Amino acid sequence: MDYDRTTTAMLEGLHDPGNERVWTDFDERYRPILIGFARSLGLGDADAADLAQDAITRFVIEYREGKYDRDRGRLRSWLIGIVRYRVLEMRRKQGVRREAHGVTRAQELPSQREMTALWQRQHEAEIYRRAVEQLKESSKTDEHTRRAFELLMERQMPPKLVAEELGMSIEDVYRAKSRVAQRLRAIIEELQSIYSEDGDDVAA
Repeated sequence: MDYDRTTTAMLEGLHDPGNERVWTDFDERYRPILIGFARSLGLGDADAADLAQDAITRFVIEYREGKYDRDRGRLRSWLIGIVRYRVLEMRRKQGVRREAHGVTRAQELPSQREMTALWQRQHEAEIYRRAVEQLKESSKTDEHTRRAFELLMERQMPPKLVAEELGMSIEDVYRAKSRVAQRLRAIIEELQSIYSEDGDDVAA
């Protein structure tokens, strides 16, 4: 994915149907968030993946048709609206089948505020995941230091065990943690600015 392309630049590029690169970048940026969001609404993996594909396709079509007005709402709100409509549509179809079997009770969707909060959690999780991915690929942090951070933060190993595992002192383990955490925060801030729209907040 093009980590330097802001959401604003990406949206501008989507106007060109022949720009396959921007389509790919948009898909890679928002598909994981959409899948996680759909799962948080109770969908299984297959349905969540299908819904994410449909939401991206529908958004791009509607965007190119001029239906998306950025002055009236954020990209996040538009995508949530598409997902909400599709989930309701799926549940209506499921409801017909349930009624045929004498079952009428269906789970209600969260409120708009709750759905926004669910989206934000997926958004933050995806930024963190990409930040860790970038960190591991970066040449600015040596492998030994990254390994100490992974054992401490991802595997939740006690510092003493990490020190024994890597042949480091506990002080060196804590220094490694501090260095990587500082670098990770910087990457997260960079990604947040890229995901935002025209300087808007990171929940774009």
